[in-house]
Amino acid sequence: MHFMFISQIFRDMRGQKLRSALTLFGIFWGTSALILLGAFGHGIHANQEKQFKGLGENIVITWPGRTGMTYKGLPKGRSILLREADVDLLKERIPELDAISIEYQNRSIPVRYKKVILSAQLAGVAPEYGDMRNVIPDWGGRFINEVDVLLRRRVCFIGNELKEDLFGQEDAVGKVIEIRGVPVTVIGVMVKKGQDSSYSGRDEDKIFLPYSVSAMMFGHTLADVVVWKAKSQEVHEAAKKKIYRVMGNKYKFDPNDEQALGMWDTAENMEFFSDFFWGFRIFLLMISFATLVVGGIGVANIMYVVVKERSREIGLKLSLGAKKGFVLRQFLMETLLITFIGGFSGYLFAMTLIRVFPALNLEEYVGTPSVTTFEAVLSVSLLMVIGILAGFFPARRAANMNPVQSLKM
Repeated sequence: MHFMFISQIFRDMRGQKLRSALTLFGIFWGTSALILLGAFGHGIHANQEKQFKGLGENIVITWPGRTGMTYKGLPKGRSILLREADVDLLKERIPELDAISIEYQNRSIPVRYKKVILSAQLAGVAPEYGDMRNVIPDWGGRFINEVDVLLRRRVCFIGNELKEDLFGQEDAVGKVIEIRGVPVTVIGVMVKKGQDSSYSGRDEDKIFLPYSVSAMMFGHTLADVVVWKAKSQEVHEAAKKKIYRVMGNKYKFDPNDEQALGMWDTAENMEFFSDFFWGFRIFLLMISFATLVVGGIGVANIMYVVVKERSREIGLKLSLGAKKGFVLRQFLMETLLITFIGGFSGYLFAMTLIRVFPALNLEEYVGTPSVTTFEAVLSVSLLMVIGILAGFFPARRAANMNPVQSLKM
């Protein structure tokens, strides 16, 4: 019986070659669009999230500001400066802090290795800085540690692009470079990472020194920024408020005066960023769903044509005692077969493109497309629903035909 149904639908398709081809293409393209747009939307989202987190995950960059409110008789507009002692005070007073680091910055400092001379950005930081800012050492090296800070060792950690500029293919770890004529030993090179935002330049082009060495070499006493991270998102806001309270108590400014200290909260940016890309992915899925619906409408149209052309056959079957359910199932199966052929072809095409795409080496720009379990289940479910709806109404029309009138057509 099933073989008869399948043979019949292929005969109908051969009789309407152009219409059948366009109908199959509609389902094929709708399925491909649904899978591809979902996969690339997921890849772009994951890639941009990775790029954003290159700066650091849920960190806050704090910098000196000016008071914007009067406080206990003191005028507004006073400069609030940050020092090493302030970082120690915040560590002591705010248990919600997971890590905190001072950062001294130096721009366009001459650096030399053998005959190669260039200018680079320097950052004097604490050991906690590396994990907070995703400045991770490559194999064979390490980041700055507490002993380096305590003993003021002349060591440095360098970005991967700066390493290429200075050393080329030569191994950098253990080599000595000159920073303003002062010999400094390279202890590590950063693993390449994506980074689409910064506040003082890309990490790949920087040199990181122990903050004690940076202060000794360049005479730093005031921090350019302080980077910190809370122990969890639950205590993140509490930590921010306590920083204003502790610093306000020390430097005599209102704890509610947000101009006294500037703060770039990457957690807030990440929340907005995530919401935006979820909206973007939903928009892509809506477009692909609309494309698949158009394909389903095409299937419904061709089935209405098939029902019309086979009216005499339907009338004959009904007059000989065929049940309405039999006719309904026959045309519904034919519709589902068309939907399956188009959908399966579209699925194979989309998955082939997804598998081949990494060979194009475009992951840096659009990420790696991938199909999530949710998207796979959604695609199959939508295809089934559209196939059933596209076939049900023409099939119901066929089942409800009057046998006498059908035989006269």
